[in-house]
Amino acid sequence: MRLNGIETPYYQHRIVEAWGEVMGAGIQRYTSNIFVKNQTLHIHITSPAIKQNLLMEHRALARRLNEHVGAQVIEDIQFH
Repeated sequence: MRLNGIETPYYQHRIVEAWGEVMGAGIQRYTSNIFVKNQTLHIHITSPAIKQNLLMEHRALARRLNEHVGAQVIEDIQFH
């Protein structure tokens, strides 16, 4: 995959999919517009309370997501 230049897009896609798997349906229902740009996962959160809770854990969540996909894909998470 690395030789074909598809390794990074592949892992970015896996990180986006992993968000729902790692966080569960309860959190996923309040999220949309999830994408990776410059090693940062961007997520739109529709609930201010959930957004505040996730902001406090963003570094730990990034580690969990990377572990879930088995690669260092993201450095940070930004909630919008």
